[in-house]
Parts: sequence; C-alpha cells; structure tokens
Amino acid sequence: MTPSCHGDRPTLRFAPSPNGLLHLGHAYSALLNAEFAGTLGGRLLLRIEDIDPVRSRTELVDAIARDLAWLGLRFEEPVRRQSEHLAGYAAAVEALASRGLAYPCFCSRGEIAAAVAAEEVAAGCPALRDPDGTPVYPGTCRRLTVTEAEGRRAAGHPHTWRLDMTRACAAEPGPYGFTVFARDLTETSVVADPGRWGDAVLARRDVPTSYHLSVVMDDAAQGITHVVRGADLLAATDLHVLIARLLVLPKPRYHHHGLIRDRDGEKLAKSRGSESLADLRERGVAPDAIRARLGFA
Repeated sequence: MTPSCHGDRPTLRFAPSPNGLLHLGHAYSALLNAEFAGTLGGRLLLRIEDIDPVRSRTELVDAIARDLAWLGLRFEEPVRRQSEHLAGYAAAVEALASRGLAYPCFCSRGEIAAAVAAEEVAAGCPALRDPDGTPVYPGTCRRLTVTEAEGRRAAGHPHTWRLDMTRACAAEPGPYGFTVFARDLTETSVVADPGRWGDAVLARRDVPTSYHLSVVMDDAAQGITHVVRGADLLAATDLHVLIARLLVLPKPRYHHHGLIRDRDGEKLAKSRGSESLADLRERGVAPDAIRARLGFA
C-alpha cells in the first residue's frame, strides 16, 4: 500500500464523541487504528468530535483520555476538538450556498413527517429512504425563492442547511468511488452513490455543521490518509466522497470494520447502556485482557 497524496507518511485517527463513556466497541476501533498505524509506519491522531452542544461534556473528554491511556494507547499532539473549528465549518457551508449547492431548510421534524406522509398517500407507496432508514427529504424548502429564504433568515427563523443533491451531483458529476483496504492491506475499489442520501443536512439548527461535513473537513485538516471506522458508517462514505469533491479536499482510503455486539446480537452503544471501559476497569479487568478479548493479544 503506497502513501496517498496527503503526505509522505500514512496518518490515521480515532475520533470519539464525548457524549458517553467508551465501551468495547470504541476500544476495538482505537486498537485497530493503532495496529494499522504500526503496520504502515504511520501517525496516530486523536480527534474529539464534540459538535453536539447538549450531549458533549468536558468530564467525558477527560474520561476518554483515561480510558485510552489505560489501554496503553498514545496519540500525537495536538488533539483536535471540533468545537474549536465551528467558524471553518460555517464558512464551508456559506461557500457551498454561494454556489447554489446548499440551501436553508426551515422545516421542523413534524412538518417533514407530514410532507412525507402526504407524498406517500399521493403516490400510493412508501417514500424513498436514505441508508439510515430515514425518509429522504421531500425538498420543500428547496423550492423557496432566494428572496423568500433570505426573508425568513432575516426574521430569525430557525433553520438547517441542506445539500442540494441534484445540483451538487451536476457540479461534480460521477462516477463516484473510494478505495477500501483490508486487514492484510489489500485494496479494492468501491462504487459510491451519494444520491441515495438525498438533500442531506450540512449544518444543524444549533450548530453550524453536521457529522458528515465536519468529519470530511477534519480528516483533510489532520492529513488523514487512512480512515478506520465501523461498518455502520460504510454507506455514509458515499456522501463523504461527494462533499470532499465539492470542497476540493483529498480523499482518504477506508477500512470499515465489523461491530462488537452484545449477547443479544445488538451492537454496543452508549444509548443502550453497554458496559463501559471504566466499568470493566473498576471490576478489575486488566488492559491485556481487553486486548486479548478483542483479538489484539
């Protein structure tokens, strides 16, 4: 595997969100990133994805640091925190809007649900859904004139920013694709279809970015050449490929690993109360035991 155009040295990152304690799924991803960094002779960086102003908490950033140190992982400084780069994300959204590729959306969730339901009744069939299972946005606010949209913004109406998928794909026509690499470093080309995400949200009402926008910009800012993350984000890569092209940013290689699941076959999740690394540590479980359990002995 040769280094990409990001630089001469492969660079990887582990990017947790401080909205809950790390669990075994996070440990697996962090350890796998470290393994690839070692195999490739590359750098290992840490990023704190704290754009959520409600759920992100400082004490959880400290907890992440303790858990990673306990696992024996070391990351290069500085640690990037998304909350310190909101102006950059906002500028990117404005740049896309100035090209007619993004538009403000004033619809509430209830209004979107009602519009989707009406379309389903009219069409006599279910609405299209994105890879996450959410109905594709029906484009209500895309049909507003510039004057109407600016008037609502000037009046202080809350709004998100959405990517105009049709115009974006016309500005950066396909084919789209990305390179995936396996545990043995063999590579495969994958065809991407960003259009299936519809007019995706680029910036939320309460923060001038979204996961999709910030992760693409952060990977470029940190010079990430190899993204190692869960298989649940495989479909999102289609959208990330398009955003990177629109912003003229380099495209990394990807490895989407399997998810660690509980006894019921459900993926581990903070929201489901999965046992945390802190819980395991308090029970006297040793870091070496965690590594062995996850296949890193």
